[in-house]
Amino acid sequence: MAAPPLLTLQDVALTFGGTPLITCADLTISPGERACLVGRNGSGKSTLMKIAAGLVEPDKGRLFVQPGTTIRYLAQEPDFSGFATTLDFVEAGLPPGESVHRARYLLESLGLTGDEDPGKLSGGEGRRTALAQALAPEPDVLLLDEPTNHLDLPAIEWLEAELKGTRAAMVLISHDRRFLSALSRATIWLDRGETRRIEQGFSGFEAWRDAFFEEEERDQHKLDRKIAAEEHWLRYGVTARRKRNVRRLGNLHELRQNRREVRRPVGSVSMQASDAESSGSLVVEARGIAKAYGARKIVDGLSLRVMRGDRLGIVGANGAGKSTLINLLMGRLAPDSGQIVLGTNLMPVVLDQARATLEPGMTVTDVLTGGRGDSVTVNGQSRHVIGYLKDFLFTPEQARTPVSVLSGGERNRLLIARALAQPSNLLVLDEPTNDLDLETLDLLQEMLGDYQGTLILVSHDRDFLDRVVGSVLVSEGEGRWVEYAGGYSDMLVQRGQGVEARTIAPKAKEPRARSAAAATLQPAGKPKLGFKDQHELKTLPARIEKLEAAIRQLKTILEDSDLYARDPARFDKATAMLAQAETELSQAEDRWLELEMLQAG
Repeated sequence: MAAPPLLTLQDVALTFGGTPLITCADLTISPGERACLVGRNGSGKSTLMKIAAGLVEPDKGRLFVQPGTTIRYLAQEPDFSGFATTLDFVEAGLPPGESVHRARYLLESLGLTGDEDPGKLSGGEGRRTALAQALAPEPDVLLLDEPTNHLDLPAIEWLEAELKGTRAAMVLISHDRRFLSALSRATIWLDRGETRRIEQGFSGFEAWRDAFFEEEERDQHKLDRKIAAEEHWLRYGVTARRKRNVRRLGNLHELRQNRREVRRPVGSVSMQASDAESSGSLVVEARGIAKAYGARKIVDGLSLRVMRGDRLGIVGANGAGKSTLINLLMGRLAPDSGQIVLGTNLMPVVLDQARATLEPGMTVTDVLTGGRGDSVTVNGQSRHVIGYLKDFLFTPEQARTPVSVLSGGERNRLLIARALAQPSNLLVLDEPTNDLDLETLDLLQEMLGDYQGTLILVSHDRDFLDRVVGSVLVSEGEGRWVEYAGGYSDMLVQRGQGVEARTIAPKAKEPRARSAAAATLQPAGKPKLGFKDQHELKTLPARIEKLEAAIRQLKTILEDSDLYARDPARFDKATAMLAQAETELSQAEDRWLELEMLQAG
């Protein structure tokens, strides 16, 4: 007999300012459940999560929590007031009489000491502290709202491994596709105030959603209903954008292949000859540059060439010096030694982590036009501001909306719109994906695919890096940076491991067994392969090929646009099989990489 649900929301509705936000939402969380909650920015995901946590009272509907169930909610903006240290804040989340050992373990695992002043934390440190408090009591239900925001790659991968090993049921909101795919087994979709649920992880959601939209659109045409132009574009345009992005990924793979095959000369050409030969093709060249702050090396002996049209990703742990490196490459900061050569006719636009401040009283239109009329110049052409805002998923009604009422994701979207409207041939984007929803990420990917200039991208989003960049520059520690051809996944294969934390704090001994994935992040010794492991290593390539063939076949089946209407059962079965095959492929590839590393060790 199945265990009763730990938490149930039934027929929930909520109205804000006279506008219905949630009209009919259901949510059921059973023991051990792993669900992701998805939907566009502003659809009410965070509000629904707060209702489930008991922090917001709905207008109608029912919330039931099994007696004795422990629930922990990770808010996007935690309140640290009243706590002297980060350890005090985390300990406050523990049940009475619980040992502080786990609180210290989690803080140290997340790169904190526990002595930090909560009032002086950076965004990333605040998110780590809040995560430690949510995880500390090992609750029955975890409600995590954007847990990866402001985390670096080592912290994201540690958190992913930690959550895989927990017994808690989870509901996740995140823009990180890879994070959601790795952890979710069910998807709850909040769309136009209603929830729909599929018993598949996120990897199977987008194909299911697109098929749902296509079927809905066909039904509406059959009933001769008029679809509003803006609503049609905002919703049904998702499918078209994703198909265009598939073609762009093909072009990106070609770019990466060229990057592998061409070994560019670095530091061997004089400035005059390089400028004359490049004739504007050279964007920036670093020749043996070094930069240090005291004894800490940020960059040590880096030689790098960025040519016109390149898409360079920069990855590293927080504190590795990514922002300093960008300032060096842009000529804003002088190196201690070495030389930076900037190309001719550069028109850069930089979107940094700090983000330009937006005046709360300004309207969305004023931000883009500077308060001068209703037109914005994009690519040398004048466009009406409302048409341009639609490109960034804003509705015409939001054109006169004050900045003060925009959500964090909408503000970020507006800043990106303003940056991309400025004439440029070099885009430098530092963590542009923070607070963006999945559809906006698709749109940003599409726009970057169309961009004719050069892109330098700093990001912790592994999936976005794979979709956008042609090479990755990785911090190897002690000021050493190495460039790898391809995206983040290609770098993993070439490097044999992910990005390490800049400093590794001594970790307390954790009584609970760690997951296998967590254990592989920091192998303790050099284990040798046994007979079974050797056999598995030999047979895994054939299994991977078989899974890849099965995935290709299933995708071919699902490309039939009429399949859902003609045979819904076959569509659902093929979608489920595709999600399962992709999960097994990911696990097989991870296992092969783990065994290869062990054998090499």
